[in-house]
Amino acid sequence: MTYVPRLSIVIPVYNEEAVLPTLFSRLYPTLDALGMPYEIVFVNDGSKDRSVALLRQQFIVRPRETRVVLFHANFGQHSAVMAGLAYARGEYVITLDADLQNPPEEIGKLAGMLEQGYDYVGTIRQQRQDSWWRRWFSKRINTLREWITPVRITDQGCMMRGYARSVVTALNQTREINTFIPALASLYAMNPIEVPIAHEERFAGRSKYSMYSLIRLNFDLITGFSVVPLQLFSMVGMLISLASALLFVILLVRRIWVGSEAEGLFTLFAFVFFLIGVALFGIGLLGEYVGRIYAQVRERPRYIVEAVLEEEPHVPERRVNAGAYGQELAR
Repeated sequence: MTYVPRLSIVIPVYNEEAVLPTLFSRLYPTLDALGMPYEIVFVNDGSKDRSVALLRQQFIVRPRETRVVLFHANFGQHSAVMAGLAYARGEYVITLDADLQNPPEEIGKLAGMLEQGYDYVGTIRQQRQDSWWRRWFSKRINTLREWITPVRITDQGCMMRGYARSVVTALNQTREINTFIPALASLYAMNPIEVPIAHEERFAGRSKYSMYSLIRLNFDLITGFSVVPLQLFSMVGMLISLASALLFVILLVRRIWVGSEAEGLFTLFAFVFFLIGVALFGIGLLGEYVGRIYAQVRERPRYIVEAVLEEEPHVPERRVNAGAYGQELAR
Protein backbone atom coordinates (compact mmCIF):
# COMPACT_ATOMS: atom_id res chain seq x y z
CA MET A 1 0.00 0.00 0.00
CA THR A 2 1.28 3.44 -0.89
CA TYR A 3 2.27 5.49 2.12
CA VAL A 4 0.59 8.90 1.97
CA PRO A 5 1.99 11.38 4.51
CA ARG A 6 -0.23 14.12 5.84
CA LEU A 7 2.70 16.18 7.14
CA SER A 8 6.02 16.86 5.39
CA ILE A 9 9.06 18.30 7.17
CA VAL A 10 11.60 19.94 4.85
CA ILE A 11 15.13 20.33 6.23
CA PRO A 12 18.08 21.74 4.23
CA VAL A 13 21.42 20.25 5.29
CA TYR A 14 24.88 21.68 4.69
CA ASN A 15 27.88 20.34 6.64
CA GLU A 16 25.86 19.36 9.72
CA GLU A 17 27.49 16.05 10.70
CA ALA A 18 27.89 17.22 14.31
CA VAL A 19 24.19 18.06 14.60
CA LEU A 20 22.40 15.34 12.65
CA PRO A 21 22.52 12.49 15.24
CA THR A 22 20.92 14.73 17.88
CA LEU A 23 18.43 16.07 15.33
CA PHE A 24 17.36 12.50 14.47
CA SER A 25 16.99 11.56 18.15
CA ARG A 26 14.71 14.53 18.84
CA LEU A 27 12.85 14.88 15.54
CA TYR A 28 11.49 11.37 14.91
CA PRO A 29 10.07 10.80 18.45
CA THR A 30 8.42 14.23 18.28
CA LEU A 31 6.72 13.41 14.99
CA ASP A 32 5.79 9.87 16.11
CA ALA A 33 3.98 11.39 19.09
CA LEU A 34 1.78 13.53 16.83
CA GLY A 35 -0.08 10.46 15.60
CA MET A 36 -0.08 11.84 12.05
CA PRO A 37 1.41 10.16 8.94
CA TYR A 38 4.55 12.10 8.11
CA GLU A 39 7.68 12.23 6.01
CA ILE A 40 10.94 14.09 6.48
CA VAL A 41 12.55 15.46 3.32
CA PHE A 42 16.24 16.14 3.91
CA VAL A 43 17.90 18.16 1.15
CA ASN A 44 21.67 17.84 1.17
CA ASP A 45 23.05 21.09 -0.25
CA GLY A 46 26.44 19.83 -1.41
CA SER A 47 27.84 18.97 2.03
CA LYS A 48 31.57 18.19 2.17
CA ASP A 49 31.56 16.39 5.52
CA ARG A 50 29.88 13.13 6.59
CA SER A 51 26.36 14.56 6.38
CA VAL A 52 25.46 12.46 3.33
CA ALA A 53 26.63 9.25 5.01
CA LEU A 54 24.54 10.01 8.10
CA LEU A 55 21.49 10.77 5.97
CA ARG A 56 21.91 7.48 4.11
CA GLN A 57 22.12 5.59 7.40
CA GLN A 58 18.97 7.28 8.66
CA PHE A 59 17.16 6.41 5.43
CA ILE A 60 18.04 2.74 5.97
CA VAL A 61 16.73 2.90 9.55
CA ARG A 62 13.46 4.72 8.72
CA PRO A 63 12.90 4.34 4.96
CA ARG A 64 9.15 4.95 4.99
CA GLU A 65 9.31 8.30 6.78
CA THR A 66 12.66 9.47 5.34
CA ARG A 67 13.48 10.90 1.93
CA VAL A 68 16.85 12.36 1.02
CA VAL A 69 17.37 14.70 -1.93
CA LEU A 70 21.05 14.99 -2.87
CA PHE A 71 22.37 18.05 -4.72
CA HIS A 72 25.55 17.60 -6.73
CA ALA A 73 26.86 20.99 -5.52
CA ASN A 74 26.06 23.80 -3.11
CA PHE A 75 23.15 25.91 -4.42
CA GLY A 76 22.18 27.77 -1.24
CA GLN A 77 19.64 27.33 1.53
CA HIS A 78 16.66 28.81 -0.30
CA SER A 79 17.24 26.61 -3.35
CA ALA A 80 17.41 23.61 -1.04
CA VAL A 81 14.12 24.58 0.59
CA MET A 82 12.49 25.07 -2.81
CA ALA A 83 13.65 21.57 -3.81
CA GLY A 84 12.19 20.19 -0.58
CA LEU A 85 8.88 21.89 -1.27
CA ALA A 86 8.85 20.39 -4.77
CA TYR A 87 9.42 16.86 -3.45
CA ALA A 88 7.15 17.14 -0.38
CA ARG A 89 3.94 15.10 -0.64
CA GLY A 90 2.14 16.12 2.54
CA GLU A 91 -0.99 18.22 2.80
CA TYR A 92 0.93 20.36 5.28
CA VAL A 93 4.61 21.30 4.98
CA ILE A 94 6.84 22.66 7.73
CA THR A 95 10.34 23.92 7.01
CA LEU A 96 13.04 23.59 9.63
CA ASP A 97 16.76 24.32 9.93
CA ALA A 98 19.04 21.44 10.86
CA ASP A 99 20.99 23.39 13.49
CA LEU A 100 18.38 22.83 16.27
CA GLN A 101 18.04 26.53 17.04
CA ASN A 102 14.34 26.06 16.40
CA PRO A 103 13.38 23.06 18.58
CA PRO A 104 11.68 20.19 16.71
CA GLU A 105 9.33 19.93 19.70
CA GLU A 106 7.59 23.09 18.40
CA ILE A 107 6.41 21.32 15.24
CA GLY A 108 3.17 20.23 16.91
CA LYS A 109 2.22 23.86 17.52
CA LEU A 110 2.55 24.71 13.82
CA ALA A 111 0.80 21.53 12.69
CA GLY A 112 -2.10 22.32 15.01
CA MET A 113 -2.52 25.77 13.45
CA LEU A 114 -2.50 24.26 9.95
CA GLU A 115 -5.16 21.73 10.93
CA GLN A 116 -7.32 24.58 12.22
CA GLY A 117 -7.48 25.98 8.68
CA TYR A 118 -4.62 28.50 8.54
CA ASP A 119 -2.71 28.21 5.27
CA TYR A 120 0.48 29.95 6.42
CA VAL A 121 1.92 29.80 9.93
CA GLY A 122 4.68 32.31 10.54
CA THR A 123 6.82 32.19 13.67
CA ILE A 124 8.29 34.71 16.10
CA ARG A 125 11.41 33.63 17.98
CA GLN A 126 11.21 34.23 21.72
CA GLN A 127 14.38 35.18 23.63
CA ARG A 128 16.63 34.86 20.61
CA GLN A 129 20.00 33.24 21.30
CA ASP A 130 21.80 34.93 18.39
CA SER A 131 24.65 37.41 18.74
CA TRP A 132 23.82 41.04 19.47
CA TRP A 133 24.78 42.22 15.98
CA ARG A 134 22.42 39.69 14.35
CA ARG A 135 19.54 40.85 16.54
CA TRP A 136 20.34 44.53 15.84
CA PHE A 137 20.67 43.91 12.09
CA SER A 138 17.42 41.93 12.02
CA LYS A 139 15.46 44.72 13.70
CA ARG A 140 16.81 47.35 11.30
CA ILE A 141 16.02 45.22 8.25
CA ASN A 142 12.51 44.44 9.55
CA THR A 143 11.84 48.17 9.89
CA LEU A 144 13.21 48.91 6.42
CA ARG A 145 11.28 46.04 4.83
CA GLU A 146 7.96 47.14 6.35
CA TRP A 147 8.56 50.65 5.04
CA ILE A 148 9.31 49.87 1.41
CA THR A 149 7.62 46.50 0.69
CA PRO A 150 4.10 45.07 1.10
CA VAL A 151 5.47 42.11 3.08
CA ARG A 152 4.15 42.00 6.66
CA ILE A 153 5.96 39.38 8.73
CA THR A 154 7.22 39.99 12.24
CA ASP A 155 10.33 37.78 12.24
CA GLN A 156 11.63 37.35 8.71
CA GLY A 157 14.77 35.43 9.70
CA CYS A 158 13.13 32.36 11.22
CA MET A 159 13.11 29.34 8.90
CA MET A 160 10.63 27.28 10.92
CA ARG A 161 7.28 27.96 9.22
CA GLY A 162 4.21 26.02 8.18
CA TYR A 163 2.51 25.97 4.77
CA ALA A 164 -0.72 24.45 3.52
CA ARG A 165 -0.69 22.61 0.20
CA SER A 166 -2.29 25.57 -1.63
CA VAL A 167 0.60 27.85 -0.63
CA VAL A 168 3.20 25.18 -1.46
CA THR A 169 1.69 24.80 -4.93
CA ALA A 170 1.90 28.55 -5.47
CA LEU A 171 5.54 28.56 -4.33
CA ASN A 172 6.38 25.71 -6.70
CA GLN A 173 4.88 27.70 -9.57
CA THR A 174 7.00 30.74 -8.84
CA ARG A 175 9.56 31.32 -11.57
CA GLU A 176 11.78 33.81 -9.77
CA ILE A 177 15.43 32.85 -9.38
CA ASN A 178 16.11 35.13 -6.40
CA THR A 179 13.36 34.36 -3.93
CA PHE A 180 12.61 34.97 -0.26
CA ILE A 181 10.30 32.08 0.60
CA PRO A 182 8.63 33.36 3.82
CA ALA A 183 7.81 36.69 2.17
CA LEU A 184 6.36 35.02 -0.94
CA ALA A 185 4.28 32.66 1.19
CA SER A 186 2.87 35.53 3.25
CA LEU A 187 1.69 37.20 0.03
CA TYR A 188 0.18 33.98 -1.36
CA ALA A 189 -1.63 33.03 1.86
CA MET A 190 -5.31 33.83 2.33
CA ASN A 191 -5.53 32.96 6.03
CA PRO A 192 -2.13 33.52 7.68
CA ILE A 193 -1.22 33.57 11.36
CA GLU A 194 1.94 34.01 13.44
CA VAL A 195 2.80 32.07 16.60
CA PRO A 196 5.64 32.45 19.12
CA ILE A 197 8.18 29.62 19.31
CA ALA A 198 11.20 28.86 21.45
CA HIS A 199 14.73 29.58 20.27
CA GLU A 200 17.90 27.81 21.37
CA GLU A 201 21.62 28.26 20.86
CA ARG A 202 23.10 26.46 17.90
CA PHE A 203 23.80 22.87 18.98
CA ALA A 204 27.19 22.56 17.26
CA GLY A 205 29.26 24.14 14.53
CA ARG A 206 28.99 27.67 13.21
CA SER A 207 26.30 29.54 11.33
CA LYS A 208 26.59 29.31 7.54
CA TYR A 209 25.39 32.93 7.22
CA SER A 210 28.08 35.59 7.42
CA MET A 211 27.28 39.31 7.51
CA TYR A 212 27.84 39.44 3.74
CA SER A 213 25.42 36.52 3.20
CA LEU A 214 22.77 38.22 5.33
CA ILE A 215 23.17 41.45 3.36
CA ARG A 216 22.81 39.58 0.07
CA LEU A 217 19.74 37.74 1.34
CA ASN A 218 18.07 40.97 2.40
CA PHE A 219 18.90 42.56 -0.95
CA ASP A 220 16.88 39.70 -2.48
CA LEU A 221 14.01 40.54 -0.14
CA ILE A 222 14.01 44.28 -0.80
CA THR A 223 14.67 44.27 -4.54
CA GLY A 224 12.40 41.26 -5.12
CA PHE A 225 9.31 42.89 -3.64
CA SER A 226 9.67 46.62 -4.26
CA VAL A 227 11.05 49.25 -6.64
CA VAL A 228 10.84 51.89 -3.91
CA PRO A 229 14.67 52.11 -3.59
CA LEU A 230 14.90 53.15 -7.24
CA GLN A 231 12.06 55.64 -6.81
CA LEU A 232 13.67 57.10 -3.70
CA PHE A 233 16.98 57.47 -5.48
CA SER A 234 15.25 59.23 -8.38
CA MET A 235 13.71 61.67 -5.90
CA VAL A 236 17.07 62.25 -4.23
CA GLY A 237 18.59 62.89 -7.65
CA MET A 238 15.92 65.47 -8.45
CA LEU A 239 16.41 67.23 -5.10
CA ILE A 240 20.18 67.35 -5.58
CA SER A 241 19.70 68.73 -9.09
CA LEU A 242 17.42 71.47 -7.77
CA ALA A 243 19.84 72.24 -4.95
CA SER A 244 22.75 72.36 -7.41
CA ALA A 245 20.85 74.75 -9.69
CA LEU A 246 20.01 76.96 -6.72
CA LEU A 247 23.64 76.92 -5.57
CA PHE A 248 24.76 77.88 -9.09
CA VAL A 249 22.44 80.90 -9.07
CA ILE A 250 23.66 81.94 -5.61
CA LEU A 251 27.32 81.64 -6.62
CA LEU A 252 26.66 83.57 -9.85
CA VAL A 253 24.96 86.42 -7.99
CA ARG A 254 27.71 86.39 -5.37
CA ARG A 255 30.39 86.60 -8.05
CA ILE A 256 28.68 89.60 -9.67
CA TRP A 257 28.19 91.52 -6.42
CA VAL A 258 31.14 90.38 -4.29
CA GLY A 259 33.68 88.86 -6.66
CA SER A 260 35.32 85.43 -6.79
CA GLU A 261 36.75 83.88 -3.63
CA ALA A 262 39.42 81.15 -3.67
CA GLU A 263 38.66 80.23 -0.06
CA GLY A 264 35.58 78.26 -1.13
CA LEU A 265 37.60 75.81 -3.25
CA PHE A 266 37.74 73.00 -0.65
CA THR A 267 34.02 73.36 0.07
CA LEU A 268 33.41 72.87 -3.63
CA PHE A 269 35.61 69.77 -3.63
CA ALA A 270 33.66 68.31 -0.71
CA PHE A 271 30.38 68.99 -2.48
CA VAL A 272 31.64 67.35 -5.69
CA PHE A 273 32.87 64.27 -3.81
CA PHE A 274 29.48 64.01 -2.13
CA LEU A 275 27.73 64.03 -5.49
CA ILE A 276 30.16 61.43 -6.83
CA GLY A 277 29.36 59.18 -3.84
CA VAL A 278 25.63 59.57 -4.41
CA ALA A 279 26.07 58.75 -8.10
CA LEU A 280 28.14 55.63 -7.36
CA PHE A 281 25.55 54.45 -4.82
CA GLY A 282 22.83 54.90 -7.41
CA ILE A 283 24.80 52.96 -10.01
CA GLY A 284 25.30 50.12 -7.53
CA LEU A 285 21.61 50.07 -6.64
CA LEU A 286 20.64 49.99 -10.29
CA GLY A 287 23.19 47.22 -10.81
CA GLU A 288 21.47 45.09 -8.16
CA TYR A 289 18.21 45.22 -10.10
CA VAL A 290 19.92 44.66 -13.47
CA GLY A 291 21.90 41.74 -12.04
CA ARG A 292 18.72 40.05 -10.88
CA ILE A 293 17.14 40.56 -14.29
CA TYR A 294 20.27 39.03 -15.86
CA ALA A 295 20.09 35.99 -13.58
CA GLN A 296 16.39 35.56 -14.39
CA VAL A 297 16.61 35.77 -18.19
CA ARG A 298 19.40 33.17 -18.36
CA GLU A 299 16.86 30.58 -17.10
CA ARG A 300 19.51 28.34 -15.60
CA PRO A 301 18.22 25.61 -13.26
CA ARG A 302 17.91 26.73 -9.66
CA TYR A 303 19.39 23.43 -8.48
CA ILE A 304 20.51 20.08 -9.90
CA VAL A 305 19.51 16.88 -8.13
CA GLU A 306 22.06 14.09 -8.29
CA ALA A 307 19.97 11.40 -6.59
CA VAL A 308 16.92 10.85 -4.40
CA LEU A 309 16.77 8.24 -1.65
CA GLU A 310 13.14 7.20 -1.25
CA GLU A 311 11.11 4.05 -0.76
CA GLU A 312 8.48 4.99 -3.35
CA PRO A 313 9.35 7.09 -6.43
CA HIS A 314 7.59 10.41 -6.55
CA VAL A 315 7.43 13.03 -9.30
CA PRO A 316 8.00 16.46 -7.73
CA GLU A 317 5.42 19.18 -8.25
CA ARG A 318 6.69 21.50 -10.98
CA ARG A 319 5.59 23.70 -13.83
CA VAL A 320 6.24 22.74 -17.46
CA ASN A 321 9.25 25.07 -17.57
CA ALA A 322 11.32 23.07 -15.08
CA GLY A 323 14.50 24.99 -15.88
CA ALA A 324 13.39 27.78 -13.57
CA TYR A 325 13.00 25.43 -10.61
CA GLY A 326 15.38 22.55 -10.84
CA GLN A 327 16.73 19.78 -12.95
CA GLU A 328 17.13 16.14 -11.99
CA LEU A 329 20.12 14.16 -13.28
CA ALA A 330 19.40 10.77 -11.72
CA ARG A 331 17.17 9.02 -9.27
